[in-house]
Amino acid sequence: MKRLSFLGLKLIRSNLGGLVMSEKDKRLANEILEAVGGEENIVNYTHCATRLRIVLKRSVPDAKKKVSALDGVVTVVENNGQFQVVIGNAVARVYKEFEGLVGEENQKPTEDEGEKGTIINRIIATMSAVFAPFIYVLAAAGILQGILIVAKIFFTTFENTGTYEVFNFISWAPFTFLPIFIAITAAKHFKVNTYIAVACCAALVSPDLTNIVEKIGSGKPFTFIGIPLSETSYTSSVLPPLLLVWVLSYVEKYLNKYIHEVIRPLFVPFFSIVIMVPLTLLIIGPLASGAAHGIAYGFNWLVAVAPWLAGLLIGAFWQVFVIFGVHWGITPMVLANFEQYKSDAFQAFQTIAVISQFGAVIGVFFKTRNKELKKVSLSAGITGIFGITEPSMYGVNLRFKKPFIIACISGGVGALIASFFKPKYYAYAGLPGPITIVNGYSPDNPTSIWGILIGSIIAIILPIILIQLFGYGEDTTEQVEDEEGNKVNQDTIISNDHLESDIYSPLNGSIVPLSRVNDPIFAEEMMGKGLAIQPESDEVRAPIAGTVSMVTVSKHAIGITSSGGIELLIHVGLDTVKLNGKGFELLVSENEKVDVGQPILKFDANYIKEQGYDIITPILITNSSEFEEIIVTDSQNIKVKDKMITVIKK
Repeated sequence: MKRLSFLGLKLIRSNLGGLVMSEKDKRLANEILEAVGGEENIVNYTHCATRLRIVLKRSVPDAKKKVSALDGVVTVVENNGQFQVVIGNAVARVYKEFEGLVGEENQKPTEDEGEKGTIINRIIATMSAVFAPFIYVLAAAGILQGILIVAKIFFTTFENTGTYEVFNFISWAPFTFLPIFIAITAAKHFKVNTYIAVACCAALVSPDLTNIVEKIGSGKPFTFIGIPLSETSYTSSVLPPLLLVWVLSYVEKYLNKYIHEVIRPLFVPFFSIVIMVPLTLLIIGPLASGAAHGIAYGFNWLVAVAPWLAGLLIGAFWQVFVIFGVHWGITPMVLANFEQYKSDAFQAFQTIAVISQFGAVIGVFFKTRNKELKKVSLSAGITGIFGITEPSMYGVNLRFKKPFIIACISGGVGALIASFFKPKYYAYAGLPGPITIVNGYSPDNPTSIWGILIGSIIAIILPIILIQLFGYGEDTTEQVEDEEGNKVNQDTIISNDHLESDIYSPLNGSIVPLSRVNDPIFAEEMMGKGLAIQPESDEVRAPIAGTVSMVTVSKHAIGITSSGGIELLIHVGLDTVKLNGKGFELLVSENEKVDVGQPILKFDANYIKEQGYDIITPILITNSSEFEEIIVTDSQNIKVKDKMITVIKK
């Protein structure tokens, strides 16, 4: 599970009375205490801005390894007789819980079960869990099929060679044995024995069953326990194996409950196979295949009756489906079309919708003057070539909204025009996009490829033109100065926060890369990315607008969280926690709102240096992993309110 940010936890605490946060902190403190040998092994303990510092009576084997692996711990450093647990901004809360546990019996919190959610959400989650792990395998097989299509166009005799036949059956193998792929992923999702699930689904694609289905198709009756089998083939099928594994999850649970453990390893697989395979052949398979083919038939009917409407709807709204995650529900219908008709119109229109997002991000690339936005747009555009639109949508188009809307309009127009050429795909594309257009070629339907090409060209060019004419939204990178000439306009910072945010220098001084800071925690970026400043002034000013989220008792470090979720730590000096606040004067308090350039801390540099401490000041983004990129200035010297770091959101 993705770790919640410090800001996120504070919001939960404010709404739920701190229950979630306190339980997590207590659990972590408990686990640390247990790992280091309990209360009896502790001599002393304290904390600084980011670390829980523990002095142990004796070293504990594997303690460092165990604590480092705990959720909530960044790393562990053993230095100068101290066992230092690097936690981050939450260290004060964990310290408080740790303090409460020392001398007391360890307590282990109970965890509440999460809500299961609605039926629709569970179906979508199931489809995603089942198809996502192997979608790239299907995509690779689809690309190979596309290459073979191109090869047949330019080399007419290639189809009659053994080389073609080998590559052809290789490209179709993942689809032929698709039920086995589904068995593996569905077994994991439904918590079923994987080997039992594979055994059951393998029976569905057995050559012997294929022969039986062919006999039934030729008119020869075939019965099982007196019940006639239907002419249903399960190669390339989706719903039958998926439903098989789902039902198997209940059957297996029942068998494990009532079969004695001595014979369970043998008879659970035995009864599972002899129950589930016939049940699928007689009931589950025909019903599921009928449902999938029925949905496919409905879509094909719409394509036949009103192709323009089908193209318009898919071209305009497909990426909206992707946003909400419901696109996985379309996969069974598409595969059913390829299974039954060896072609599919949906993916032809889907390709144009995907390409429109690619066109929009390229439009932003040409329009923007911001170097960082150009970089983000270019990288997103490159992934779009391969049919992966998430970087384009979430990195650029949706963040500015206008490019996404323009892309949807352009995709609808492109697919609408393409619909008049009867476009279809004749090879499955796991990731429809520019490189899979060739899958639309068929000598039996020569207009298909032309329709897809024309629609794709429109989907690329139209958003580029529209974005050049109407823009992509407010340029959030511009900065406006107030009447004093050097204060950053706060409204600009807020608007900037939805794509990128600038962080300004809190001090006058010289820039020092983190790698040159004489502390491995900072130097190796264990606490996050950033830079350090060798101060030439003694007053620290707020580098971002936000809320003071953490103030150390020793006054040497302050955490600020911006409205956009940036968690910034300013740490004055190295090991200055040992000064116990001497030489420091706090000008703000925890939970106080601050503006850019506002004084937040004063320090006596001469006093600190006289005590033998380095006053170099690391400035870190402690949740760096949550952002696309952290860009540090290449300047050597810096002044207060000079831009020093740019944060690009994912």
